[in-house]
Amino acid sequence: MSALGRVRQWNAFSQVWHLFDAKWQNPFQSAAVITKYLMGKHKPFYHPFANCGDVVVVINSRHIALLGDEWKKRVYFHHTGYPGGASWTLAWELHEKSPTMILEKAVYSSMKGNLQRRHTMKRLIIYPDDIIPEDIHTNISSQIKQLRKVPKVLESDEVNNFPRIFKLPVDYVPS
Repeated sequence: MSALGRVRQWNAFSQVWHLFDAKWQNPFQSAAVITKYLMGKHKPFYHPFANCGDVVVVINSRHIALLGDEWKKRVYFHHTGYPGGASWTLAWELHEKSPTMILEKAVYSSMKGNLQRRHTMKRLIIYPDDIIPEDIHTNISSQIKQLRKVPKVLESDEVNNFPRIFKLPVDYVPS
């Protein structure tokens, strides 16, 4: 094999570290995007049995957004393996216990259930906040685009300077 061929092959199978910001993102739609990078489906030579996926670092998993009243209605099942060991946990309870667990379960269930799924999940690193250790931060070389824009919070002076059509009286009480 020529030197150019070796370099091309090395570049093809090298693992790139991607960063994904999960702030205000739906974890189930984000899981499909993260799975694509973990399994290597974004590469032109993808094969289900080849270990050609990349590493994905997810930050701000504490600030995910579920649609509607899914925080109260979505239920996660767990069984200990012992008789009577079944338990059902609501999404908000699971998120309070471990802020990374909902996103991890969403990515795990979005992957096809083959033998490589557990090994592929080892390449997923999730942090609840935007604080990343320095050794991991130096490896990140790419960023995955967010699916949904994060809403901007207006400052108090921007709110006060916003043009008003009319001004309500001080003693106004909404009915």
